[in-house]
Amino acid sequence: MRNPATGAVLAVAENADLADIDRAVRVADAAFRSGVWSAMPIHERAALIHRFADGIEHRMEDLYRLETANNGRPITETKAQISRLSEWYRYNASLLLADRDAVVPMRGDYHSYTSRMPLGVVAILASFNHPMMIASKALAPALATGNSVVLKPSEQTPLTAMLLADIAHEAGIPAGVLNVVNGLGPTAGAALTEHELVRKVTFTGGTEPGRSIAVATARRFARSTLELGGKSPVLVFPDTPVDVAARGAAFAGFIGAGQTCIAGSRLIVHRDIYEPFVESLADIARGIRIGDPAEASTQVGPVISQRARQRILSCVQQGVEDGARLVTGGATAQVEGFEDGYFVQPTVLADVTNDMAVAREEIFGPVVVVIPFGDEDEAVAIANDSPFALGSAIWTRDVARAHRVAHRLEAGMVWVNDHHRLDPSSPWGGLKDSGVGREGGWESFHEFTHVRAVTIRTATDDVDWYGGQATGRLN
Repeated sequence: MRNPATGAVLAVAENADLADIDRAVRVADAAFRSGVWSAMPIHERAALIHRFADGIEHRMEDLYRLETANNGRPITETKAQISRLSEWYRYNASLLLADRDAVVPMRGDYHSYTSRMPLGVVAILASFNHPMMIASKALAPALATGNSVVLKPSEQTPLTAMLLADIAHEAGIPAGVLNVVNGLGPTAGAALTEHELVRKVTFTGGTEPGRSIAVATARRFARSTLELGGKSPVLVFPDTPVDVAARGAAFAGFIGAGQTCIAGSRLIVHRDIYEPFVESLADIARGIRIGDPAEASTQVGPVISQRARQRILSCVQQGVEDGARLVTGGATAQVEGFEDGYFVQPTVLADVTNDMAVAREEIFGPVVVVIPFGDEDEAVAIANDSPFALGSAIWTRDVARAHRVAHRLEAGMVWVNDHHRLDPSSPWGGLKDSGVGREGGWESFHEFTHVRAVTIRTATDDVDWYGGQATGRLN
C-alpha cells in the first residue's frame, strides 16, 4: 500500500489466497465450536471486551498516526473519530449484560421464553476511508454476542487492523476468536463471502460489490449487513442564515476529502438564498487548508489513490459538459513538498439538475453539487429522487418543518442542522441501493444472534395424544 500524501510505498502486506482464507475461517470456526469464547460466561466476556477497550485507549496515539499515514485523512479528523473507538466496545459489552430473555405468553399449561445464541463465524470486510471505525462498528457487537471473527481490511489500509489484532491478543481475547487476513477484495473478499462456514458478512463499500455479497450469502441463507453507496441530500431552507448553512454544508461535503458514503454531496437550496449560498460555500472551499495530513493545521488531505483522483476529476469534467457551472475547484491541488500526493481541490458545481450524472452517481471525493428548489414539496421530491438512501440533512430554524420533512425523507438517517454525527447507541444504515441492515444500537447487537424459543410443559397430566380423545392445540 502507498502513502496517499506522498505516493511512496508505505508497507507491503501478504495477499491471502483461497487456502489462507479457508484456514482463517476454519480456525475461527474451531474457536467458536470449542466454546472458549462463545460459551464463556457473559460477565467474563464483557470484562475482556472492556479490557480490549482499555488497550485501544492505551494505544490511541499509535492508532491515529498509523491510520493517518495509511489513508491520508488529516490527523485532526482521525483523532476526533477514533478517539471514540473504545465507546463501541464498552457499549456492546454493556448491552451483553443488559440483554434479557423474553417470556412468551403461550396459551395453556406452558412456560415459553426466548434465548439468544451467537451465529458462528462472522466475516467483516472493512473499507479504506474509516478503517478502524467501520471495522469496530461490526467487530464490537460480533465479539460481545460470542461470535468468532475474520476481519479483512481494505487492501489499501490494512495496518491499523493488524495492530488491533495485537491489542485484542494482549487483552486476553482467546486465540482464534479474532483473525485478520489481508488480501484483495475480488479474491480474498469474495472467498470469505462465499465460504460455507461464514454465517454473516458485514461489508462497507460500493453498491455493486454489496449486491454480489447479498446474492452469495443468500444462496446459503447466511446473513449480511451492507452499508453501501450514498448521495446524501442536504436541504437548505431560507430561514437558515446563509453563512451558517454554508459552513454546515462544507462540513457535510468536504470532511474526509468527501470520501465517505454519508457525505452531504447533493445540496438542495431554496431559490431565495441560492446565489448567496453558492458564493459563501465557494469562499469556504477556496479557503480550506490542503496539505500534509500529519500536520494539525491541515483541513483536507489527499484522496486514497491516483486512480481515485483521476476518476473524481473525470466526474467533474462530465458535470461541466452536462451543463453544470464550475464555481471553484475541479483540479488537482499542488502541495509544496508533496508533489506526488493525490490531492484534489474542494469543488463546487452549481446549476445542477437532479438528472445529471453528478447528482445521481457517487463521486467519493471533495465535490458537492448545488440544486435549486422552490418549495418544500419540490425539495423533498428532489431529495427522494435518487437510487441511494443512506443519509440526509435539513437546515432550518423551523422546528415543525424539521420534523415534518424528516418524516418525508427516504433515508436511514436524518440530521437537522448538522451532519456526520454517530453514536454506538444509534442505528446506522440505509435503504435502496445504500444497503440493508443496521450498525449500532440493539438493532445491530441482535443481528449477530439467532433467537430460539424454549417451551416447557407445566401440566401435571401426561401427554397421551393417541391413547384417548385428542384435545388441545397444534400448530
